[in-house]
Amino acid sequence: MQISDVIARAAQPRPVLIAGPTASGKSALALAIAEAHGGTIVNADALQVFARWRVLTARPDADELARAPHALYGHVAADQEYSVGHWLRDVAPLARAASRPIIVGGTGLYFTALIEGLAEIPPVPAAIRAEADALPLDALRDALDADTRARIDTANRARVQRAWEVQRATGRGLAHWQKNTPAPLLAPDACLRVIIDAPPERLNPRIARRFASMLEHGALDEARAALPDFDPARPADRAIGAPELIAYLRGALSLDQARDAATLATRQYAKRQRTWFRKRMKDWHRVAL
Repeated sequence: MQISDVIARAAQPRPVLIAGPTASGKSALALAIAEAHGGTIVNADALQVFARWRVLTARPDADELARAPHALYGHVAADQEYSVGHWLRDVAPLARAASRPIIVGGTGLYFTALIEGLAEIPPVPAAIRAEADALPLDALRDALDADTRARIDTANRARVQRAWEVQRATGRGLAHWQKNTPAPLLAPDACLRVIIDAPPERLNPRIARRFASMLEHGALDEARAALPDFDPARPADRAIGAPELIAYLRGALSLDQARDAATLATRQYAKRQRTWFRKRMKDWHRVAL
């Protein structure tokens, strides 16, 4: 499927879901659909919810915000906890609104929760989270039950740690909780679901160009503002490129080294996104980059 086909199909009054790896042009496609057919663009990116990093997370700029209604961008303070459960509660009224949603982002877990439902798991005590923070990834992963390991991206520390915390706090694996999932907010067949197909050979040059553009348009200023209370363990400060720019500001890296490291981290993140989409979103329409 081509981009023009997606825009044409989006003329039907149904929710549109647009997934894809970072820097693949998801937001541009969402904006094109909104301008052609109307609707509210709703964020489904776990980093773009935070107020701190507008440039570094590629949130829509003032011009884009003026061209179409947008929701759930930059509405969470840096020191707030925010999970897929929070996002699902925030997106619920938008998913049912008269103005059809165009839900766009790179966080695959948000999309699967939206159209498959989300298990209602008890909250994890802070002491257990602190215990998990101190453990290496291998130890967390090895402690998980086989069903849970088969369901998650075991290279993604945040996903592995979350599963470990649930198992430690409840005595039951994450897979057990997921098997008792309530009905989803949106039925999959009621939505136009597309993934932008972005192979590395085409995406990697875009990633490099975009990070260079971020540096030109204020990413370093954002890092300077965040420097006094930057905490790499906090979800808000896990923005791709943030640790590298903070390291530059602290004198641990040159700017060229920070740029190269951030670009590599972005490519690695895009690879993890592609893996998720390939495993969990097989029946979505593929759209050529």
